[in-house]
Amino acid sequence: MPRWLPRAVVLVLALIACFQLGSWAFHQLTGLLVNILIAFFLALAIEPAVARMSARGMRRGLATFLVFLGVFVAAVGFVVLLGSMLAGQIVAMVQGFPGYLDSVIGSINTTFHTKLSRLAIQDSLLHSDWLQKYVQNSATGVLDVSATVLGGLFRLLTVGLFSFYFAADGPRLRRALCSVLPPAKQSEVLRAWEIAVAKTGGYLYSRGLMALVSGIAHYVVFAVLDVPYAPALAVWVGLVSQFIPTIGTYLAGALPMLIAFPDSPWYALYVLGFVVVYQQFENYVLQPKLTARTVDIHPAVAFGSVIAGTALLGAVGALIAIPAVATLQAFLGAYVKRYEVTEGAAGAAGAAGAAGDPATPSPRPWRGRLPGPR
Repeated sequence: MPRWLPRAVVLVLALIACFQLGSWAFHQLTGLLVNILIAFFLALAIEPAVARMSARGMRRGLATFLVFLGVFVAAVGFVVLLGSMLAGQIVAMVQGFPGYLDSVIGSINTTFHTKLSRLAIQDSLLHSDWLQKYVQNSATGVLDVSATVLGGLFRLLTVGLFSFYFAADGPRLRRALCSVLPPAKQSEVLRAWEIAVAKTGGYLYSRGLMALVSGIAHYVVFAVLDVPYAPALAVWVGLVSQFIPTIGTYLAGALPMLIAFPDSPWYALYVLGFVVVYQQFENYVLQPKLTARTVDIHPAVAFGSVIAGTALLGAVGALIAIPAVATLQAFLGAYVKRYEVTEGAAGAAGAAGAAGDPATPSPRPWRGRLPGPR
């Protein structure tokens, strides 16, 4: 036996044990790592406000606390106002649900010449096996729901604590990170950090402003059409349409169409028409002006990044996918070297783009000689 073989076997076994231990630790800490990632992006979002207040002489910890306090008060006020409004409208919706169901059943009976009855449908639902099983599972899952709520509160507290420390100790964190890097790389890290701060804050600012404009516009239309629950539906459309790119407006418009349909199918058609028109206005007029200096991503790239983020991290990945891709795109645009397009490539691209157009001049053929052996 060679002398190095036992030592090599021990080394291989040690590496396998370290890999297994690292894999186990990573899977156990996945939730914590995701919370830290969310906290990091939240800290990047509030970094401009904290830096502006700190530049005016305020201590960075106090500035971070005031920003967090303002965000918390605004969020609580929004939730309270929206919750009180939604509570009353949900109660009214539940009370008026039999009337809506009668209207829908009447429309179906008139259109398809059927003889459906609400009482018969309710009786079949109440005596169905799947409903009884659902009630039993819901009764046994009360403790699971409580544990989920407590876990969500703990996770929210963890994210808030980490984001506060990331924002309050941002300069110290950057210095600690740069202290382990050579001087040539420190400027690159600081520049990447600045790009991430600008893109994340710009994304949230632009999306929030477009959500406000979208909510106001849809509320005016819903109020004119006398669609029930217009304020709640406007808030729903404003939020969903902006944080789900490309198709978010159509997904958000499905609920107002469903609620407007029992009153008048024409109203549902009007809502659909306004949703389509507003989507075009937002894509070609509003969004380019708001995102020209903040986040400028192709719609296909944005949609693909949201799908990829959802597949990796679920709803959290969908929320942070666009600012992450915008940061990566800006970083690559700053550091990837670009070259001028040659005349041959430009001519080939022009010929391909204007195929079938006789007015477009074709590139002149190359008439040089091929190099031969001497």
